[in-house]
Amino acid sequence: MKPFDLVILGGGSGAFAAAIKARDLKKSVALIEQGRLGGTCVNRGCVPSKNLLKASEDFYYHRGSHFPGIHHGEGRFDFQEVMAQKRQLVQREQKTKYADVIPHLGITYIQGTGRFVSNREIEVNGDRLMGEKIVIATGAKPTIPPIEGIETVDVLTSTTALELESPPESMVVLGGGYVGLEFAQMYRRFGSRVILLEMKPRILAEQEESISERLTQYLKEEGIEIITGAKVTRIRSRGKAKIVTAEIDGKQKTFEGEALLVGVGISPNSKELGLEKAGVQVTEKEYIKVNDEMQTKNEHIYAVGDVASKVALETVAASQGSIAVENAITGSHHKFDYVSVPSAVFTHPEVASVGLTEKRAEEMGIECSCRGLEFRVVPKANLIHETNGYIKMVVEAKTERVIGVHILASGAAELIHAAVLAVKFKHTIRDIRSTLFVFPTLSESIKLVAQSFTKDVASLSCCIE
Repeated sequence: MKPFDLVILGGGSGAFAAAIKARDLKKSVALIEQGRLGGTCVNRGCVPSKNLLKASEDFYYHRGSHFPGIHHGEGRFDFQEVMAQKRQLVQREQKTKYADVIPHLGITYIQGTGRFVSNREIEVNGDRLMGEKIVIATGAKPTIPPIEGIETVDVLTSTTALELESPPESMVVLGGGYVGLEFAQMYRRFGSRVILLEMKPRILAEQEESISERLTQYLKEEGIEIITGAKVTRIRSRGKAKIVTAEIDGKQKTFEGEALLVGVGISPNSKELGLEKAGVQVTEKEYIKVNDEMQTKNEHIYAVGDVASKVALETVAASQGSIAVENAITGSHHKFDYVSVPSAVFTHPEVASVGLTEKRAEEMGIECSCRGLEFRVVPKANLIHETNGYIKMVVEAKTERVIGVHILASGAAELIHAAVLAVKFKHTIRDIRSTLFVFPTLSESIKLVAQSFTKDVASLSCCIE
């Protein structure tokens, strides 16, 4: 039995962040991964999906420019070539960001399925490893909901929808979260007829209502049919078609598509780890239970990322991996800061958020003040004909501290970081108003919305503080 200072289960961002931190602390590390290195993000998440979203966007706007007088024509695309370049990109990222990192780190990499056989022992490929400390970073997979008939139908997930040989003529998408919305817009722009069904009253139900309402309108203008309040009750096949039955306002309605994509959430990869032998507890939904320091019930074992976290983001997993190892090895008591975590939905326009929504602030008993601003008031948005957008700022009334910013705009995921700093470092609207922003930029929207608390910004000259 070979002993290590740290044994890591998983091979994605959380696992590698943990390995890098452990090596910084001069500890021996074994990393066990049963599949391809890179985790969800590189292999079947951020990297391939955002690549294809950009490809579909380029094609879509080539056919219809924002600018009067610019005419490109109908255009064409070779879908198989688009998918081939996506695969090459994934392979390159997987190699350069993960596989090639291992020799530089000087860690032991084992490809195989690791399972606990005791509270500090893991069996893999017939061998046993002992970990002084252990980090579980095995991620999650797409959820297939328990709908009648779903097991009889060939459904797509966020993984398999990235491997199609051609765009389907029509597609029904279940789920109005970021997965459903991104794939709905992607395939609509590649030419598919798309119907999206969401069980809740609106898409992006956890977002600001003003943002989800505007995004709904923009997506409908592109030809995506969005139906909310739809509880799917049955799924079946009829020839090549997938037939979806949903209850809407008490009535049963059916929807048909050549393809059916399910994007309703994720399930943690925790069931096959033998956690009961290690004294590690899980929630009702099989997420590993951890405290604020990512430590499980077993004091030697930590869990990070999608297998344990309430926020499924690569950046969150990586930060937690580093924090968990520092806590485990040095005895620190660092906690992960969920409040200033930025998130994004890569539709066009994009949605990006940080901090609290107005509703969440009120639920927490925070007296807040809020302002919203249409992007047609932002000079740069008018200059480039990108006026579809909205920004909302949530401020603690007593202190004028910025506690949340929510943006719907072209490039919102790039714009949000100034707001992240404001939330993280407790800046006030006065701080933002007194800060110079480059003119003309879309990021100036953050300053404009801060100014809107005291001024009618639509009536201001440019660059006025």
